[in-house]
Amino acid sequence: MRGLVSLVLTLVVLVVVTFLLLKLSPIDPALARVGDHASRSAYLQMRQELALDASWPLQLSRYFGRLFHGDLGVSLSSGQPVADDLRRVWPATAELATLAMAVSTILGLALATIAVRRVGRLSDGLIRLISLVGNSVPIFWLGLIALLVFYARLQWVGGPGRLDDAYEYTIAMPTGVVLFDAWRSGMPGALVSALSHLVLPVLMLTAYAIGNVTRLSRTTLLKEMTQEYVTLARAKGAGELRVLLHHVLPNAAALILTALALTYASLLEGAVLVETVFARPGLGRYLTTALFGGDLPAILGATLLIGACFIVLNGLTDLLVRLVDPRAR
Repeated sequence: MRGLVSLVLTLVVLVVVTFLLLKLSPIDPALARVGDHASRSAYLQMRQELALDASWPLQLSRYFGRLFHGDLGVSLSSGQPVADDLRRVWPATAELATLAMAVSTILGLALATIAVRRVGRLSDGLIRLISLVGNSVPIFWLGLIALLVFYARLQWVGGPGRLDDAYEYTIAMPTGVVLFDAWRSGMPGALVSALSHLVLPVLMLTAYAIGNVTRLSRTTLLKEMTQEYVTLARAKGAGELRVLLHHVLPNAAALILTALALTYASLLEGAVLVETVFARPGLGRYLTTALFGGDLPAILGATLLIGACFIVLNGLTDLLVRLVDPRAR
């Protein structure tokens, strides 16, 4: 019960802080709606329609009242309910972040295992350098360079968007997951086109996430390698690989799971830049459009969704940690 109350309070604080920051921003939602050349009367009428003439506490209380009934408001940009917009764009972001997380987990744990087995050697230094570069290089710059080299020059992969033009307007997207929808369409080449357009965005997010996964996993494994049960296993004649896989990894699983969950949540947030660079119609592009247009309901709704993902992932991680690690119980 205490955990549920904590989750609700965290969401409330998130909404309040986001609301106040947007109110302090120079963007005027009414002006963005009517345009710079609208008359004064049209501008004032739009402010009244959007309830911007009310006080900030009153606007916030009205928003919480609608939120309690599951109403996120109507987007000023699309004219559609924000909840419907989020259901439409969320699958594309979840697909991109999940694929990147899968690749990052496999490569990151593999690199961390190699680094632990070769501590202080050249391979360990190279792996640490890779993880440092992955966290340091701006993802939007890396995405633009990747588009220039691998799409514009070499033409090895697909470019912006989710599909080639031949499939973009002919394939129905009922689920919003482009790989599944392309596969079920039965059109030859549609799945290949979807995969081709996913390669660069997934690799960009992977480059960002693999640094966290590798560094945190390496640190956790090295700490476990100094424990007494490792010394006992070695004294019994167990090889280093067996010690690492059968003794160290199970005991480090709790901390590694926590690191993976936080990394996955950050990928959902990092998809904002990737979707903008690669023109993918997901939550990131939706939020960017809302920010430029001063679309307060859309910004609050998208921010609330991202915050809810962080909170839900943390809750699920706590449950998994209790299952895999008896010490956490």
